[in-house]
Amino acid sequence: MAFDPGLAQLLRDDLAGLPITEKKMFGGLAFLMNGHMICGLHKSGSMYRVSKESYAAALALPGVQAMMMGDRPMAAMVEMSLENSGQDTLRAPVLALALATVRALPPKVAKPPKR
Repeated sequence: MAFDPGLAQLLRDDLAGLPITEKKMFGGLAFLMNGHMICGLHKSGSMYRVSKESYAAALALPGVQAMMMGDRPMAAMVEMSLENSGQDTLRAPVLALALATVRALPPKVAKPPKR
């Protein structure tokens, strides 16, 4: 498995009661609401979608760093190590920013299948 199942359960517990779906993506696991990714898991920890406006605030949180694609930071995406992701007090504030970001987006409309 390319992600920590214990961390997956922690995020399920954090997101309990919300209309969340899970989707295996890029060898990891993503948590979505209204078709938008809130956060995800990969082999090294977790990643969170924050708005461009919240990006600096997210990076100022303990244990949070820019998510890199090669040598470039991904816009509005941050990540936490596996160790930091498992700590409720470190995970909660960045998850709150990610939830606020996704709640502000309109729901995605499902595209009809191609013929």
